[in-house]
Amino acid sequence: MEDGFRFADELGPAKIIHIHEPRSALKAVLVVDNVAAGPSIGGVRMAPDVSTAECFRLARAMTLKNAAAGLPHGGGKAVVFADPAMPPERKERLVRAFARAIGDVKDYIPGPDMGTDERCMAWVRDETGRSVGLPPEIGGIPLDEIGATGFGLAVAVDVARAYCDLELAGARVAVQGFGSVGKHAARFLAEKGAVLVAASDSRGTLYDPEGLDVARLIEIKQAGGAVTDYPDGRKLDREAVVGIACDIWIPAARPDVLRKDNVDSLKARLVAQGANIPVTDEAEAALQARGILSIPDFIANAGGVICAAVEYHGGTQGQAFQTIEEKIRHNTERVLAEAKRRGSLPRAAAVALATARVRRAMDYRRA
Repeated sequence: MEDGFRFADELGPAKIIHIHEPRSALKAVLVVDNVAAGPSIGGVRMAPDVSTAECFRLARAMTLKNAAAGLPHGGGKAVVFADPAMPPERKERLVRAFARAIGDVKDYIPGPDMGTDERCMAWVRDETGRSVGLPPEIGGIPLDEIGATGFGLAVAVDVARAYCDLELAGARVAVQGFGSVGKHAARFLAEKGAVLVAASDSRGTLYDPEGLDVARLIEIKQAGGAVTDYPDGRKLDREAVVGIACDIWIPAARPDVLRKDNVDSLKARLVAQGANIPVTDEAEAALQARGILSIPDFIANAGGVICAAVEYHGGTQGQAFQTIEEKIRHNTERVLAEAKRRGSLPRAAAVALATARVRRAMDYRRA
């Protein structure tokens, strides 16, 4: 078992909980990183190859994300070691077992993430009385259904275009991970005149320099198909999406998809980080050296947690979109302007902004 103390610093984590429940075959990790601003909000990720290290990195990203967005919440994250494509009945038993296991951890509010959805959050709330990203039938704002994170990404891109001399009309977009985040980012950017030229999922990459029909591709994915089931375009392996020539490249799936060993293949002017921690530190430095602007994940992809916080505090879907627009536009502009002024990585400016807010919140807490 990994030593949780090796992650510790002045901000956290407040607690790392390893969960093993043999009867349901549940194996999970919960990290509550920092709760100075309020109870932590963070998604429940389900995948067979997650780890404690990944869970902590994601929880810290949530701390920074919630702080940068000015939300009254800290950061947390949970990972469940399982295949999310398991039969629905088994998945429900596993999610409910996880919910019962964290029932007494009152400073963590679960939300949907990769491998979980609104229905899973309904099961969690049924067991614990708290979760976000719920179905509308029980008072939730279905953030995956409405595309809250993808909407925020489009807002961040709209701000960033002034910093990389880019016009959205006709801009070529490639999406790595055409799922709940990626498909909506493509949809909102297409509404602004951008053209989707490539999309990938776990089964391959689809490429057409003349442009793909975003609505048609979404229909294929919603029906359970792969991007390579699209009838036109070239079918490539899933790693090929990194080397597709485009203007805007959006990583919207797993961590560390852009790394030292593949970053030189990227042919883009702007990277909008839709996933959490999708670019390694070395790759981010390499992008900067090549003049490729990269919007940090916890600035660009905060739309989902902003929507979740609005839901948790009783707001409406309309208020959620308004709040996402306001906060992400303001923070993206502030971070990119500061990075330009300092000649630094945008991430350095973003971390400084978020960390300062966390520290101020910590100052109000009893020692």
